[in-house]
Amino acid sequence: MTEISPLRRRMIDDMTIRNLSPATQRSYLHAVTKFSRYFGRSPDRLGLEDVRAFQVHLVSSGLSWPALNQTVCALRFFFGVTLRHGEIPERIAYARTPAKLPTILNGDEIVRFLEAVPSLRTRTALTTAYAAGLRASEAVHLKVRDVDGERGIIRVEHGKGGKDRNVMLS
Repeated sequence: MTEISPLRRRMIDDMTIRNLSPATQRSYLHAVTKFSRYFGRSPDRLGLEDVRAFQVHLVSSGLSWPALNQTVCALRFFFGVTLRHGEIPERIAYARTPAKLPTILNGDEIVRFLEAVPSLRTRTALTTAYAAGLRASEAVHLKVRDVDGERGIIRVEHGKGGKDRNVMLS
């Protein structure tokens, strides 16, 4: 088994203390390793201009916007938390994802779509999700007790971000 450098150990400890998920920890370590290998030096000997050059390299190589921002998060964590360079993380820019408008179905297309669903249970779930603007995970976790027909609301528990909310029942 290979020896872990003190700097890598410190970063792992910092991520563990902050309760980052194992997947996030692997991702951050991979990003910092890639950054270090790109320049052929230890990442603690690199600075803000090196981060900028690395970002330019990643963009020109066609890396997706989410992956680029994940790398930015990793480098901000590394410089801000592990190396305690408070001024650097604020200056590492996130990539702005190009905004795309969703495809919107007209009323007839929605009716045809819902009528094509053979299962009454599935059709009811899809109709409710569409009418109330629920996310798929929210619709899947709905219970009968969550629907208040008298008041015309649906109680969504543990939605996005673990938050509860009420939505209008169409």
